[in-house]
Amino acid sequence: MERKLIDEILDRENMYAALKQVVSNKGTCGIDGITVLEIEAYIRENWKEIEKSIRERTYKPQPVLRVEIPKPNGGVRKLGIPTVMDRIIQQAIVQVISPICEKEFSEYSYGFRPDRSTQMAIEQILYYLNEGYEWIVDIDLEKFFDEVPQDKLMSYLHNIIKDPDTESLIRKYLKAGVMNKGQYEETKKGTPQGGNLSPLLSNIMLNQLDKELEKRELRFTRYADDCVILVKSENSAKRVMRSITNWIEKKLSLKVNATKSKITKPINLKYLGFGFWKDKKTQRWKARPHQDSIRKFKDTIKTLTKRRRSVDFSLRLSKLNDVIRGWINYFKIGSMKSAMNEISERLRTRLRMIIWKMWKVPSKRQWGLQKLGIGKDLARLSSYVGDRYYFVCTKTCVVRAITKELLIRRGLVDPYDYYMRNC
Repeated sequence: MERKLIDEILDRENMYAALKQVVSNKGTCGIDGITVLEIEAYIRENWKEIEKSIRERTYKPQPVLRVEIPKPNGGVRKLGIPTVMDRIIQQAIVQVISPICEKEFSEYSYGFRPDRSTQMAIEQILYYLNEGYEWIVDIDLEKFFDEVPQDKLMSYLHNIIKDPDTESLIRKYLKAGVMNKGQYEETKKGTPQGGNLSPLLSNIMLNQLDKELEKRELRFTRYADDCVILVKSENSAKRVMRSITNWIEKKLSLKVNATKSKITKPINLKYLGFGFWKDKKTQRWKARPHQDSIRKFKDTIKTLTKRRRSVDFSLRLSKLNDVIRGWINYFKIGSMKSAMNEISERLRTRLRMIIWKMWKVPSKRQWGLQKLGIGKDLARLSSYVGDRYYFVCTKTCVVRAITKELLIRRGLVDPYDYYMRNC
C-alpha cells in the first residue's frame, strides 16, 4: 500500500526534526501560553490524541496571536503567531511538501527556498542590468499576506501535492482565525505572516505569476512578494506594467498597489535593502547597501552605544558584534568600503566616550590614560577637561590611548576589517 503524505508528515523522525527546528528558532508562545521550553512535556502528554485527531481530520488548530510590528515608513506589519504545537505541525508539513513544490518553482524565485538567498536575487538583477535591461517595473502587491484568496491558493496546492488529508489540514490552518486584543476574528482570506507554512504557501501562490512572466519571456526576479521585471525601453516598461497589473488582479485576485508600484531606473531602485550604481570606469552596474539600510545600521549602532545605557562593556561589545557580523554578511556582495570605514571610525569614537564616562572622575581618567602609555602631564591635562565627551574623544590624547587595536583586543569586531576580510 502506497504511503500517503500525511503518514510522512506524522512520521516520528519528521516530527522530531520539526520539533528541533521550532525549538532552535525560539520565538514567543501563542495564545495557549505554552513556551518552547515547555513543549516537549506537552507533547509527551498529548501527542497520541493530537496525531489521532489529525488522521481523522478533526484536529482544530488554535487561532494565531495577532502582533503588530511598526514599519520604518509608517503603518504596521501584521504578524500571526501560532502556538508552539501548531508551529511544529506546520514545520513537519513544510519538510515533506517543500521538496515536491520545489520541482514546480521558477529558477528566478529566491525567497524562502533552500539553497537560495537574497544575494542570489541581487546578482540576478545585476546580470540583467549589465545585459542592457535598464528599465525596471517594480510591482508592489498590496497587503499580499492578508489578501491571498484561499480557494485559489488551495486549488494551486492541490495541483502540486494531490493529497486530500494534507490539504484538509492546511486549509484548517488558513481558517484558524486570529486573536486580536482578546477578540476572535475569522480568517476568510490571507495566510498570516508568522507561521512556518506561510512562506511556502506564498511561493505556491506567486508561482503562477512566475509562470506567466516566463511564458512572456520577460526577465524578472522575485523574492517572496517583492517582484521586479527588467526591460530595455520605457515604452516596454509601461506596457508590461499595465498588462501584468491587469493579469495579477484578474487571474490571482490580488491587488497591485498603484501608489508604490513604479517604473524606474536602476539608480532609483531599492530592492531587498540594496541600491544600484554604475561604475564609471568599467561601465558595469554594481550593488551596494541602500542609503536607508546604512542609515538604519548607523541608528542601531548608535542605540547600542548610548552612554546612558548601563551595560557591561564586554556584553555591549558582544551585542555590537552580532549586529555587525549579521549586517555585513547580508550586504557583503555590495560595494561599501568607504561607508564601513566611516562607520568604524564613528563606532570607535562612541566606544571611547563610553570608556571615558566609565572612568568617571579625573583621577581615574588620568590613571587610565597613563596605563595606556600617555605621559603624566598630558594625561593630567586631558583628564581635567571635564565631560566634553566628543571633544575629548576626538581631539585629545584619548584617541592615541584607546586605539583601534586596543578595542579589537577587548573583543570588538571592527566593521571595516570584517567587511574587507569577507567581501
